Amino acid sequence: MNIAASSMTGFNSADDLGALVLDPGHHSFRIGYAGDDNPKLDLPGVYGYIDDTLISGDGTADGGLMQGGGYASNNKFRKYFIGTNAIHVPRAEVEYGSFLQDGLINDWDMFENVVMHAFNIFFMDNTCNYPILFSEASWNTRTKRERLTEVMFEKFGIPAFYVSKNSVLAAFANGRQTAIVLDSGATHTTASPVYDGFCMTNAIVKTSLGGIALNNHIKKLFQEIGIEVIPKYMVKSKQPVAEGHPARWKKKKNLPEVTSSFHDFCIKEVLEDFKASVCQVSDAALDPIIVDKFPRVNFEFPNGFSVDFGRERFEVGEALFDLSYLKGENIQPALSVSSAVHTSVNICDSDYRTALYNSVVVTGGNSLLPGFVDRFIHEVNTRSSSNAKVKIHSAVTASERRFGAWIGGSILASLANFQQMWISKQEYEETGRGIVEKKCP
Repeated sequence: MNIAASSMTGFNSADDLGALVLDPGHHSFRIGYAGDDNPKLDLPGVYGYIDDTLISGDGTADGGLMQGGGYASNNKFRKYFIGTNAIHVPRAEVEYGSFLQDGLINDWDMFENVVMHAFNIFFMDNTCNYPILFSEASWNTRTKRERLTEVMFEKFGIPAFYVSKNSVLAAFANGRQTAIVLDSGATHTTASPVYDGFCMTNAIVKTSLGGIALNNHIKKLFQEIGIEVIPKYMVKSKQPVAEGHPARWKKKKNLPEVTSSFHDFCIKEVLEDFKASVCQVSDAALDPIIVDKFPRVNFEFPNGFSVDFGRERFEVGEALFDLSYLKGENIQPALSVSSAVHTSVNICDSDYRTALYNSVVVTGGNSLLPGFVDRFIHEVNTRSSSNAKVKIHSAVTASERRFGAWIGGSILASLANFQQMWISKQEYEETGRGIVEKKCP
């Protein structure tokens, strides 16, 4: 995407209005104003929903309850619980899920209600008078892109729209128009080559090795050493106990009969807390003799049980680079994170490979694991051909790595020479939703 060379006629008043940047993900949905350093809103990527009228009240008690638009049958409506506070209240019959599947919008009613919820936070209204730049998965389909365009103009009445591949935006966030982008997120890890601002979609390599796979690994680890994970919502009180001793806690009374999806969501939060506070990635291939000498790290579970972890806390991150360490069920990723990068680069024409290796961008939630970037640098340099000069571009702060695509969108949408790139409302009305394929490569 050579912005400076563009001369398309589009929306010309975004400079006055500003723009909103939307970056959905399985872990969270990032929304904020173009030009800002970080998103204003970081919604959890899991939402509660119920398909009947069991919920009493006016539907606004928790500040996160939305009635689904366009979903009605026999006077029953789908209602949603959105936002950190709303989704953590245990309720009977409420299921939990995401509007994304494999990184693509799959549940459009849920998606529309989540966006509506966000607009209510920003504008106290369901409509939006700001242009919107939307970050999409680099393998998004034409059908879904066109439907998204239609929803944004018809449902929310926005004045202008643009959709950009998240790999391109992550590259922009790191000051690169050419890069191989390694994005390791919740459900998958992808290596996407970007050349001169365009994603080379034929060379995208995707593996199911992501945060969920690591959560399953941790869950299996706990099972093997006999630890039952008690989620926070069940705990009324707890007493201090010595490390390794049985927990002394009381269960809350009169808990509703929650769904398994809610319970699993709460278990997942414990697993992710463990991953963030205890786990570390070795700077080279894991050597049990060496890591056994490292200090053990204590972790306290919600019910007060605590235990020290040694080698195990390194084995979690090691699974990202050596699949033989991966525990869990129904997860069979074909490639490690470093192998994904090399495979993607090798798919590209040889003329591009040097430039791509010279600009490797690292982003995504798993890159926040301590030691991840250093280990990734080691692996890529070790596996690359002798004449390839590998240069890693990784943001220093955790927020910059976690919000990479959103930050790239914030930068892009605030550039003066980008304003001609917008799809205007007039262009949409004259051409139809197919215009997104012409103006948003």
